[in-house]
Amino acid sequence: MENYQILIVEDEDVTRFNLRNLFEAEGYNVFEAYNEETMTTMLEQQDINLVIMDINLPGKNGLLLGRNLASNKNLGLIFLTGRDSDIDKILGLEIGADDYLTKPFNPRELTIRARNILNRIGNSKNDIELEQPIVTFNEWKLNGHSREMTSPTGEVIPIPRGEYRALRLLIKNEGNIVSRQELIKEMTGRDLRDNDRTVDVTIRRLRKHFESNDNTPELINTIHGEGYRFVGKVT
Repeated sequence: MENYQILIVEDEDVTRFNLRNLFEAEGYNVFEAYNEETMTTMLEQQDINLVIMDINLPGKNGLLLGRNLASNKNLGLIFLTGRDSDIDKILGLEIGADDYLTKPFNPRELTIRARNILNRIGNSKNDIELEQPIVTFNEWKLNGHSREMTSPTGEVIPIPRGEYRALRLLIKNEGNIVSRQELIKEMTGRDLRDNDRTVDVTIRRLRKHFESNDNTPELINTIHGEGYRFVGKVT
């Protein structure tokens, strides 16, 4: 196993201690933080690969803190919360978190999800090397090196890892239907659960990017009961 480094951001001492023991037993280097200040210090001092953060932190809400973290293409982010709220989950995914778990959760499930995210981060360089890193479609440009899109007007838009992987999969299957199960597997490395909103949130965010340009036609069609289809023109 590559020696990945995980940062636990949790204000409850017992929970933070248990999470640290859980991931250290899996062979990871684990660091702790209990608020924004200690989190920032750890991120500056250590080469962190994955942040596991409680949404309900004292002071600034974890969702606000996570917004900045999600822009880092080499940093994974999992949100934890004690509230079983679809709103929290959707907001977390919309800002670019990789995954979301509601307390109480199965520790084994958390370690599996964390490992999947870390493996994707570790393999991202190889992914770019194995396929065309820059793709152009309908005057838009998708750059796999920087994980950014450039609009027809020249606006550069950073996109979270999940959105990038979903769009890349749709483009690779240009004109063909991609199921919601295939998309979630590509985005998160796990199978789709009943009523999982991850795919819907991701597609909505991608469409918003394209809708920001008046001359861009609809690029992603919804195929009801089956999935989505990319109908743009790759050049």
